[in-house]
Amino acid sequence: MAGIGCSPPANPSSDPDPNDNAYAAMMVRARALVPELRDRAARTEELRRLPPETEADFQAAGLFGILQPKRVGGSEFDYVALVDFAEAIAIADASAAWTLANLASHHWMLGMFDSRAQDVVWTRGANALTASSFVFPAGRARKVEDGYRLQGRWPFSSGVDCCAWNMLAGIVSTDDEADGIEYRIFLLPRKDYRIIDMWKAAGLKGTGSNDVAVDDVFVDSWMTLSVADIAGGPSPGSVVNPNPLYALPVFALFPFVLSGVALGNARGCLDDYIEVAHHRATTYGAKLGDLQSTQIKIAEASAKIDAARLIMRSTCIKAMRDARRGLVPDMAVKTGWRRDGAYAVNLCTEAVSLLFAASGARGLFSGAPLQRQFRDANAINSHIAFSFDAAGTDYGRVALGLPSQNLTL
Repeated sequence: MAGIGCSPPANPSSDPDPNDNAYAAMMVRARALVPELRDRAARTEELRRLPPETEADFQAAGLFGILQPKRVGGSEFDYVALVDFAEAIAIADASAAWTLANLASHHWMLGMFDSRAQDVVWTRGANALTASSFVFPAGRARKVEDGYRLQGRWPFSSGVDCCAWNMLAGIVSTDDEADGIEYRIFLLPRKDYRIIDMWKAAGLKGTGSNDVAVDDVFVDSWMTLSVADIAGGPSPGSVVNPNPLYALPVFALFPFVLSGVALGNARGCLDDYIEVAHHRATTYGAKLGDLQSTQIKIAEASAKIDAARLIMRSTCIKAMRDARRGLVPDMAVKTGWRRDGAYAVNLCTEAVSLLFAASGARGLFSGAPLQRQFRDANAINSHIAFSFDAAGTDYGRVALGLPSQNLTL
């Protein structure tokens, strides 16, 4: 059912968009998967990863390719697609949506790599999936002739089991102290890293966010990407992918890769709560929906969710509009985006927590969607990108004329 007070995702942009029909058709396909994904959510948690049939459903619907370049068969939608499609899927299952958003965003990031790296991956199969871990201190690299030697162990590589590639972050050091350090991303094939099965979590249980390890491998220079090259403006991949989508600042917009998952999870929680309130009586005989407290909780939760959606979508739409004009955001804008992304997800978490508390003991049963939505909401909120303390501190520093402490911006 449609949530009262919660509008469905709008069009991808407030500007005229020739992809509107394609976007709408893709959204129809995404929403058609919701009933099956909801029924499959318990199995997804049991497997601790995306079930093969869900991966196949996403591939068949073209959902992994929402930001993939058209030249290799993707849809090349605007950046806001990450929010919209993650929301649509997370109404059914946050773990499935988290995996989808992660892997779809990597098609977008691959479009920023040197064209040779893109060709290596996509000429072998445009549907090949790429995982990631952007925990930079986890990886150590040193520059060698024609490339780098990389080693490390990275946590939280979501969806890694269904991927043939991985983007692993690392810090490059040199013997020359004057050169300092560099943040760089390394693209590795499956044979060059080991998956360590350790994802046994309380929330987002079905994301398969396992560790990966690299002992000591050589990576060609053109299979790597400097963080400085994806801070806004043309990227190395812009030569073959001139769409401003591939000139967006990756880590400034990083919260919005996954924020739609929190949004859809909260919206699904509200829809379920309203459905129960329509029919359920309290243990004292009063109809739940007739209680003023229930009505107020619905109003408050829906206001938080709608406000979060407005923040998420308007930020992504403005970022695309500025990129089309050739504008590169300054540090105040970038830290503002990080602040707003964290704040919007916090609103979604507050909405779910409010509804969970209002549901009483019935929400505690393991078969009830609410307990999963509550666990997932708090797991999402624990991601560093959604820490308002971290994002707010950095925004406040820049507002006060101090340098940002986020080295990825």
